Amino acid sequence: MNAQDLFCPNPACPASGHVGRGNLWVHDRRRARYRCTVCRRTFTPRTATPLAHLRTPATTVSQVVALVGHGCPIPAIEAAFALDRRTVRRWVAAAGQHAERIHQHYVLQPRDLQHVQADEVRVRTQAGIVWMAMAMMVTTRLWLGGVVSPHRDRALITALLTLVQRSAQLTRRLLLVTDGFQAYATATTRVFRQPRHRGQPGRPRLRAWPGVVLVQVTKMSRPGVWQPWSKLDLGRGRRGGWVLARIPACQVASTAAIERLNGTFRARCAALARRSRQLVRQAPTLTAQMYLVGVIANFCTIHATLGQTPALAAGITTQRWTMDDVLRARIPPPPWRPPVHRGPLSKEERTLQEQWWR
Repeated sequence: MNAQDLFCPNPACPASGHVGRGNLWVHDRRRARYRCTVCRRTFTPRTATPLAHLRTPATTVSQVVALVGHGCPIPAIEAAFALDRRTVRRWVAAAGQHAERIHQHYVLQPRDLQHVQADEVRVRTQAGIVWMAMAMMVTTRLWLGGVVSPHRDRALITALLTLVQRSAQLTRRLLLVTDGFQAYATATTRVFRQPRHRGQPGRPRLRAWPGVVLVQVTKMSRPGVWQPWSKLDLGRGRRGGWVLARIPACQVASTAAIERLNGTFRARCAALARRSRQLVRQAPTLTAQMYLVGVIANFCTIHATLGQTPALAAGITTQRWTMDDVLRARIPPPPWRPPVHRGPLSKEERTLQEQWWR
C-alpha cells in the first residue's frame, strides 16, 4: 500500500488535494484504508468515486456503465445482469456526475483551440422538448462540453460559449463555426471580451478578443435545392480571411465535424434516439448521460481519423483510458481557503495557513 500517490478527499481539510506531503498514513491494511493526520479522517482509494460504498464488484459496474455509455438500453442490462433498473440508474447518475468533474478538471483548461464548431440538438423527453447545445475542437475532435436547456435562446448559447471561453487561450486565434442561429452573434460579442485597463478607478471597459472570428453557415433554398453557404459575422476587413488562412484545414467553413459528433451522441445515448421508448424525464438525467458519453468519446474511444483518442491528440493524457480508469479517477477538491473571522489568528491557525494555504 503506497500513500504517496493519494490525497485527502475531504474538502474541509487544509491538506485536501495535496499529493506527497507526508500527511497520509496507512490506517487498515486489510480494508485498504488511509488516515489524514491533519483532519483525522479515514478514506479508501474509492472515496469520492462512483465505486464508493458499493458491494458489487467493480468489474460489473464498469461493464454496466460502459454499455449504457455506448447506447445499450437499461431494460436489456436488467435482463442480462439480473439487476434492478433503479440500481443501474443510480450507477449511471453517479458515473455521469463523476464524468462531469473529470471533464471540468482535464478538458476545461486553456489551450490553443484554433477551430471550434458548435451546434444544438433537439431532444424529446417525457416532460417535453429540450435543447442540448454542444461544442468541439475540430483539429483534435475533442468534445468541449454541452449545456441542456428547455429553450433554444441566447441564454443557452451564452452558457455554451462560456465553456468554450474557459478552454481557449486569450492570445491565440480562434475560428468559431456555427449554424445561422442569430443568438451566436450576440453571445459571442458578450462572452469573448477582456478588460482594458487604463489605470483609472472603476470598472474597466471591455473589448472583444482580437483573434476571434465567427463564421455562420446558413442554407439558401432554391426550388427543390438546399445550397449551404457561409458568411463572416465578426470578421471585419481582412481579419476574417487572415484567420482562415492561418488555421490548418479551415479554409472551408462547415459544420460537418459537429454534425458527425451529434450522430455519435444519438447512437450512444438511448434518450437521444429519434424514435425510442428510453426517454428521460428530468434535465439532470440527460446532463449526466451527456457527460458520460462525452468523457467516453474523449478518453476511451479511438477516433478513426486521428488513430488515437481525442484526449491523446490534445495532449491531455498519455495513454488511452478504460472504463475502469474513468470510474477510479480521483479528482482533487477545490483548494482549501482559511475561514475569515475577526481578531488575531491562533498559533494553530497560523501554522495551517503557512503550511497548506497557497
